[in-house]
Amino acid sequence: MYALQRLLYGFPEPTPHRRSKPVEVLCLGLPRTGTESLSVALRALGLQTYHGWDLVFEPDGSKLQHCNELVRRKYNGARDGEVEISSADFDILIGDSQAVVDSLCILFAPQLLAAYPDAKVILNVRPDIDAWYRSIDKTIVQGVDQSWTMWAMQWFSAEFHWLYSLYLRHGYPGIFHGANTTDGIQKNAKWVYRDHCNMVRGMVSEDNLLEWSVEDGWEPLCKFLNKPVPEEPFPRTNSPGDYAERADELVKTRIVQCLRNLTLTVVTLGVTTAAVMWYQGRIPWATKPGDVLWRLTERIQSKWIGPTLS
Repeated sequence: MYALQRLLYGFPEPTPHRRSKPVEVLCLGLPRTGTESLSVALRALGLQTYHGWDLVFEPDGSKLQHCNELVRRKYNGARDGEVEISSADFDILIGDSQAVVDSLCILFAPQLLAAYPDAKVILNVRPDIDAWYRSIDKTIVQGVDQSWTMWAMQWFSAEFHWLYSLYLRHGYPGIFHGANTTDGIQKNAKWVYRDHCNMVRGMVSEDNLLEWSVEDGWEPLCKFLNKPVPEEPFPRTNSPGDYAERADELVKTRIVQCLRNLTLTVVTLGVTTAAVMWYQGRIPWATKPGDVLWRLTERIQSKWIGPTLS
């Protein structure tokens, strides 16, 4: 199956990256725990920060494919469960970023700790676990995994195919121990949240770990990172409404490409079918091939594309 994916949707292998700055901070909290606000805050403190959304909007499809390979290696890899992911693998994705937040941190927390042992660790948490569950169910399950648009788009865009595969086919089912994303989150999210936090607490020494929530604001964060406290209020971003807007933005950036590829696919199938029918005599020989193609194109335009491309 993976070989077929590479054949149909494959990109060239990404270029290795030689890091010029060390990774200083790993933020290992699960999604919907203030990751967007934290990333904005870290940038305000002068740290080049890699957020999960950077991967989602990554214009280079080879990096999406590379990250998918890392996730597949971890959750669907060697039979003996031996997983080796190096700092070189991560550097391809995050470049010279000094802080890492969100997707990579939840997918690869132990591997990141091993790859960057000198980094400080922030465990971003949400004190109200029920509120956290409602948020992740609304945004990821209802907003993404149960969307037919998302499912359909994966077949007509190589970038979106790897994005869908990364998160919904391998990543979230792996994190939440489910047969699929919805099953994992709705059945296991709360105990996975607690186990993940306990794992981080057990792997990181107390003097190198800050357990933090958005409500804590600048003071403990700046003290932990030895940074002066900014004068501006702590950023509050990425509410469920903000998340939906950014998800819509993602869909819009890919939808034109998907429609173009869908049109090419349908036209190709239509022309092939018409040619076969013509050859078999099921279309009158007096009918010109151009007329058949024109009528098929008009039908496809009205049924599948409509005014979108007009």
